[in-house]
Parts: sequence; C-alpha cells; structure tokens
Amino acid sequence: MQSQRGSAPLGLAAPAAPHIGRMLAEGLRPGALELAAAIRSATAVPGGGGGALARCLHGLAVKAGRVASSATVAKAVMDAYGRSGSLADALLVFDEMARPDAVCWNILITACSRRGLFEDAFVLFRSMLSCGVVGQSMPTAVTVAVIVPACAKWRHLRTGRSVHGYVVKTGLESDTLCGNALVSMYAKCGGSRAMDDAHRAFSSIRCKDVVSWNSVIAGYIENRLFQEALALFNQMISHGSLPNYSTVAIWEYNGKEVHGFVVRHGLEMDVSVSNALMTHYSKVLEMKAVESIFASMDMRDIVSWNTIIAGYVMNGYHYRALGLFQGLLSTGIVPDSVSFISLLTACAQVGDVKAGMGVHGYILQRPVLLQETSLMNALVTFYSHCDRFDDAFRAFTDIPNKDSISWNALLSACANSEQHIEKFFVLISEMCRGVNQWDSVTVLNVIHVSTFCGIKMVREAHGWSLRVGYTGETSVANAILDAYVKCGYSHDACILFRNHAGRNIVTDNIMISCYLKNNCIEDAEVIFNHLAEKDLTSWNLMIQLYAQNDMDGQAFSLFNHLQSEGLKPDIVSIANILEACIHLCSVQLVRQCHDYMLRASLEDIHLEGALVDAYSKCGNITNAYNIFQVSSKKDLVTFTAMIGCYAMHGMAEEAVELFSKMLKLNIRPDHVVLTTLLSACSHAGLVDAGIKIFKSIREIHRVVETAEHYACMVDLLARSGHLQDAYMFALDMPPHAVNANAWSSLLGACKVHGEIEIGQLAADQLFSMEEGTLGTMSLCQTSMQLMRNGMVLSMSGN
Repeated sequence: MQSQRGSAPLGLAAPAAPHIGRMLAEGLRPGALELAAAIRSATAVPGGGGGALARCLHGLAVKAGRVASSATVAKAVMDAYGRSGSLADALLVFDEMARPDAVCWNILITACSRRGLFEDAFVLFRSMLSCGVVGQSMPTAVTVAVIVPACAKWRHLRTGRSVHGYVVKTGLESDTLCGNALVSMYAKCGGSRAMDDAHRAFSSIRCKDVVSWNSVIAGYIENRLFQEALALFNQMISHGSLPNYSTVAIWEYNGKEVHGFVVRHGLEMDVSVSNALMTHYSKVLEMKAVESIFASMDMRDIVSWNTIIAGYVMNGYHYRALGLFQGLLSTGIVPDSVSFISLLTACAQVGDVKAGMGVHGYILQRPVLLQETSLMNALVTFYSHCDRFDDAFRAFTDIPNKDSISWNALLSACANSEQHIEKFFVLISEMCRGVNQWDSVTVLNVIHVSTFCGIKMVREAHGWSLRVGYTGETSVANAILDAYVKCGYSHDACILFRNHAGRNIVTDNIMISCYLKNNCIEDAEVIFNHLAEKDLTSWNLMIQLYAQNDMDGQAFSLFNHLQSEGLKPDIVSIANILEACIHLCSVQLVRQCHDYMLRASLEDIHLEGALVDAYSKCGNITNAYNIFQVSSKKDLVTFTAMIGCYAMHGMAEEAVELFSKMLKLNIRPDHVVLTTLLSACSHAGLVDAGIKIFKSIREIHRVVETAEHYACMVDLLARSGHLQDAYMFALDMPPHAVNANAWSSLLGACKVHGEIEIGQLAADQLFSMEEGTLGTMSLCQTSMQLMRNGMVLSMSGN
C-alpha cells in the first residue's frame, strides 16, 4: 500500500473514515484501496452526512490522482453518489472512465432503479448492450438481477420479456440469481399467463435454492392460485428444500397445513419460523393460535415480541398490546423502533396520551431512534390522532430525514381540524419545495381540507386532482365524491357517481350516505338492493336511514337480516337501532341491545352515552343511571347524556349537581351540555342557578354563547314571571344570537301571565326580524291573536 507525505490534514473526524483521518493527521497520503474503503464506509453515515463525507473524500482522491488511476476508487465514488441520490455526479465520474466495465454500469443502473428512475435504468441497460465488449462490459447475472425487478416495479412486462430473451440468448437462464429475479418479476406482474412464464423461468434454474421456491410459491399465492401454490410447496418438501421464515410468511392461506409440516419436522424450534407462523395467524385474525405459539417458544427474540404485540394491535386488542409491552421490558430485551411503532398505535387507539409522550421522551434520549423516520412518522400520527397538533408539529420538526409519509402525517393532523386550515396551506407550500413527488395521500388530504372551505375550494381541488392525474385512483375519486356530498351538492355528486369508472363498495356507500342526508329513501334503496356485495357500512347506513325516517319496522328487519348474512353488528349498528327503539319507546328492546353490547364486548364511550339516552327517553331512569355509574371512563358524552336524562324528567337540581361533579373532574363543557342545563333550569324554575350557569359560559368555560343559550335564558326569565327582565335580556342579544325562539318564548309567557304590552313588543320584534319568512309571520299573527283571545276571556271571567 502506497503512502506519501503530503499536505495538511482536512480535519475529517467522521466515524466512517477514522483510519483516513488518522493518516492525514500524521501527514500520510492514503492509497487507492484505503480511499475506496473509506468512501464505501462513508455511505453508512446516518442523517445525510454520508454524501457530504463521500464528496470530501472524492476531492481528496482527485487531488491525489486516485480517481483517474484507480478503477476501484472510481467505482466507490460512483456508488457513494448513487446511494446519496447525486446521479449527475455519478455519471460525471463514469464518463471520465476510459473503459468502464460491467460493475460500473451495474452501479449506475442500480442507482437509477433505487431512485425510481426506471426509464433511465432501461436507457442505461440498452446503452450497456450497444457499447459492451464480450467478457468485459456486457450485462451479467447481477445486471439482470437489478434490471428485472425494475421492470416489475414499472409494470413493464413487455420490457421484462425482452430482458428474458437476452437471458436465454446468453445462456443465463439457468443461473440462480437471474432465474429468481425473472420468477419474481412475472409473479408481481400478475395474471395466469405471467405465472406460466414464471413457472418456465423457475424450471430453467439449474440449482434451485429456497428463494427460487419462495418466489414462485409467492407468485401463485399473490395471484390467488392457491392449489398450485400448495402443490409447489409439497414439491419443495419432496426435493429436500426445507422452508425458511419467508416460506412460512408468504402463506396467508393454507397456513394450517404449513404449520402442520413445521411441527412434524421439528421446525418450530427455529425462532424465525415460529415468528413467521405468528405473523400468518395475526393476519387471519386467529390470535389464540398466535398466543399458543408464543407461549410454547423456548427462545424469543425481539421479532417474536414485536410480532405478537403488532398482532394484538392489528386485531384491536390494544390494552393487551400495552400489557405485553410491559412484559417485554421485564425480559431485559431492548425494544426497537418496530416495538415503539406498535406501542404508539395502541396508545393512539385507547387515547393514552401519557404513555405516548413517555415514548417520545425515550426517543429524544436516544439519537439513534431519532434517525428512524418510520418511528418519528408514527409519533406524528399518534399526536394527530390524539388532537395534539402542537406536539405533532414538534415531532415533525425533529425528523432529520423527512419523507412524503412525514409530510402526509402532519398534513393529516391539520386536515382533521378546521382551526389548522391556514397552517395546512403553509405546509403544503413547504412540501412543494421539499418533496419532489406527491402521492395519493397528499391529494386526499387536500380534498379533505377543501370540504371545510366550501364548494368553491372543493371544485378547485377536483380540478387540481384532474391536472395531476390522480382522479383515476378510486380512493381519490371517492374522496371527491364524498366532498361534494358533505358540502350538500347532491346533484354534482350524482353526476360524479354516474361517471365513476372505478366504482367499488365505498363509492356506493358514499352515495347512500348522500341520499341519507337528503332523506331520499327510494334512491338509497335502489343502490343498496343492487349491491353485489354489501359490507357492514352499507347495512348501517340503510338502518340509520330507516330509523331517522320513523320506518322502525324496516330498520329492525335489516338489523336481523345483516346478522343472518353472517355479519356482526358493531357500535354504529347498535347506535342506529337504538334510535328505532326510542321511537317505539320500548325499554325491552333497549335492554336487548344492552345485553348484546355486553356479550360482544362493545366497549365504546359514545355508545354508552347513546344507551343512557335511550333508557332515559324510554322512561327508565334507573337503568340509565346504572350505566352511567359503572362506566369506567366517563367523558363529556356520558355526562351530557345523564344530565339530559335528568333534564328530560324534570330533575333539574340533580342535573346541576351532576354538572358540578363533571367540572371537578376537569371535563370541559361544550355548548350542548350547557344548553341542556339551561333548559332544565328553565322548566324547573331554577332562576338563580340558570343565571349563574349562563354567566359562567364565557367567563369560566370560555365558550361563546349561542342562540340556543340566549333563547333558554329568555325562556327561564319569562316562565318565572320576570317578563320585563326577559324583554330587556332579549333586546341585549348580540347579532349572532338573535333568533325567533327567544321572542316566541317571551310571547308565549306574556300570554300565560296576561302581559299585553310586552307581548305586543315581542310580537313586533318577531315581525321585524330580517330572516323571518311568511310562514313565521303567520305563526306570529296566530300566536298574537290566541294570546289576545286568552286575555279577553280571562278579563271577562273577572
């Protein structure tokens, strides 16, 4: 190795090239092999620093004359630039080479493929063919193994077939590496014909390894040719090729047969095989089998723990996932980024903000985890799900290598709330500058935000989606349809629905929801009855439509029908059918729904609130209170339901007392529960309590008083005979709160108390309201006449 005294050191202190740094510090000039090794190691530096270090080492190599004189250094430089995304620099180095060999071409083709520049990769491949000299720079098995997967990713089966032709022509079809790549390409491109080609490529491989078998079996499974896949699995065994983790992992069907084979041959002792089996059973929702395998494992690694925790999360057992994570910590095995991603998902689902923030603190103490973009993305998503936008934004800013998923996670956090719309558009502008390519998720976020901004913005988002070419994707087309529905433009929605090329069950459900919103029962029935396959959402929407239109018989008929179809009612199903139970005022039917909830373990705080409301409206206060009492996590919904129950039954004092308990639990009230309370005080004549609650709305609870709040207060004062105070209070209503209900309440109270003068003033106010319609004016006239008639009768009686 050649070393020479030279210039002053460059100050390299990165861990990727410590040896070079020491040599330079001692005034030694590194040789070609040392430089090449240092450049290759530079690419492993995290956080984007590898590219800068490689560039620095490239400058050192150029200065030392090593690039031009050493192909090894030139290849290392090209590879470093390719890995860091600096393809133009890699090409410059390539162009300076006198006689680039196949390795040089392979480096460039790999770099293009890695960056998703598949067309550029094929251009290089063709150039390699035309410039090649046999034995030196013609495509090799490695070249084929790089270009063929690019064909699969680009969905260019025709180009892949032409590469296959070259492979056959050069006799490479028997090579294991080439054969495996061809089998995988045909399998991923799909279709029975492509699988025939995959099988031919597989048959041509002289020495089939486990990857060969896995590739062809996976292809048949991906194309839903399960019998052929199982036959090949049996052939694999008969040829003496033992399955590995990947073999087991690709089986989403016939997993029990594979499991049986594993047990018969003692392969369950292999941790990776057991991990693969657990992954399979998690996907097919058989968590008991997962638990059984996990319990029988003598040795468990971090993948074992991650697999069962992820399985619990995937199947909705979030509390079990959290408990098992504590078990992982007790083993002494250090959790990795995959562990924390599952944990954050579970925390988000159960709303455990404290645990999620604990994970964030743990990450901040370990810089290595901060480099894990997928973990940081999960953290942003967690905060977004828990409505903590500021925390989501802070987590986002801590991500050193943001990808499109990072941006989309934060954009989704903005899109979930109207108050962050302005921030959304600022972020989308920044994303345009920071990310080269948007994806369908970005487009979906833009469409979602447009619904908050009104129909004009929805139309602009629709036009933009057309321009960027995403309306062909069913999910995007469905989102646009949903936006028109939410903005109330059912005519536009109908036109889109008729012209929707990629309609699926989601499309039909959106349109049923449109008809639900507009009470178009027959139109909804037409779509529902023509559905080839109905999902639970379809049934729930129709049950809700029937229930809200007092068609209780049809609602119960559908509810029973969906169960006969093998579907299990969910939280939405029960909430919808409870509405029909209320219409029938049947405590017995409500109790049946309650019993089903207990049997099916449907634990949902909003459903508990609906059940309290149902018992209350059916006259059973005792059951309503019992449900409220046993609720483990009382929130605003359950308190509102119980306070409404008391208000409905004239128990205003109990309602006020329960409201005080709610405040002591630091549960912040909203306008709904405050309106319910004021209404209860009004009907019970609790004037002082009502005034106190009204004053607290803005002063203590920081809620803007609504028209309903003012109407309740006018009614409260008027009912109790304080007509002058009620009139003055109504006159002082702010513009946004002026409403006919308040003046109508005062007018009705004047009739009851025989107050003609204030009644006349109240009637005048009703007549002069700008938004009053002819119907409202007629109502006022009728009310005024009735009031006068009542007073005349009263006076004549005296």
